[in-house]
Amino acid sequence: MVQTRSQRKSIDTPMTASPQKPQEETTEEASPVTSTLTEETSSTKTNQEEVHQPKTPPLTIASLVIIALISYFTVPDSIQPVGRPTLNHVFYFGWISALSTGLGVLPLVFSPTLNNYWIGVTNAIAAGMMMAASYSLVMEGISFHEEDDTSTLTPLIRTAIGTILGLLFILSTKSFLEKHEELKVAGLAGADARKVLLIIFVMTLHSFSEGIGIGVSFGGSNGSELGVFISASLAVHNVPEGLAVAIVLLPRKISKLTAALWCIVTSLPQPLMAVPAFLFVHAFIPFLPVGLGFAGGAMAWVAIFELLMEAIEDTDVMTTGVFSVLSLMAMMKMQDYIDEESRQ
Repeated sequence: MVQTRSQRKSIDTPMTASPQKPQEETTEEASPVTSTLTEETSSTKTNQEEVHQPKTPPLTIASLVIIALISYFTVPDSIQPVGRPTLNHVFYFGWISALSTGLGVLPLVFSPTLNNYWIGVTNAIAAGMMMAASYSLVMEGISFHEEDDTSTLTPLIRTAIGTILGLLFILSTKSFLEKHEELKVAGLAGADARKVLLIIFVMTLHSFSEGIGIGVSFGGSNGSELGVFISASLAVHNVPEGLAVAIVLLPRKISKLTAALWCIVTSLPQPLMAVPAFLFVHAFIPFLPVGLGFAGGAMAWVAIFELLMEAIEDTDVMTTGVFSVLSLMAMMKMQDYIDEESRQ
């Protein structure tokens, strides 16, 4: 068999190693390095996300500046009223009481980013506080007694009417919010926005009755002393209520200053209602039990059917029960102390 020159050359040429193998080995050697860099980059991004804090909107800063200016320019000539309190005294003490609600953010200023479990715990704590406040409002309405009360209905009936109206109001509000999912508040949308709006609505409604209480206390025969004491008691009482609002807002990526502003907003009806209640004290007295029941009913519904249910979803029944009961007992203890001091 005759072989051609090209065939002989092909046979005589020795087999050489494939040039692709070193490339494969190089690729295999570089793979761990690339993987390590990817992991480090991923870890850095995660850490940056954890450290990142929500920015405070310019509107929040401007609003806080306005609040500071109002606080400065409305200070009465003498803090303690001499003789009959003036409108300036009534407004200012209601205003300071409202500002104290913003202090509820302080316990959470240094808190880290919360995961779902701890968000559930904070919801359980807020629910316990709101249930205690709801109970206190209803009982205050039932036991209401004032010499200038001209209503023919008993305080129990008026409180019950207010409680039913409060439940109907919060149900209609919830239905409205569910039909308008495009609503936004504090940069939130969807379910978070609806939850925050419900909390803000309820806490704001509850402040109306407290504002009337401040005005009525200043309008009595011993208004100079009683009004100051009631306002100071409400200021202390407003701090844990602000905490209840803050622990609902902060886990939803709202800045701490913005949360403090919303806490204050929920108590603004106190100074706004204190002035007319002081001027027309006899006209406001018969409606006070209705207002107390209204706020108590709305607050109880949100605490039980919104915050507690969400807390159970994020944690479990046992955890939710423990934290809500502890916060309820602490709030009740503080309210009892304030009531005892006010009677002395």
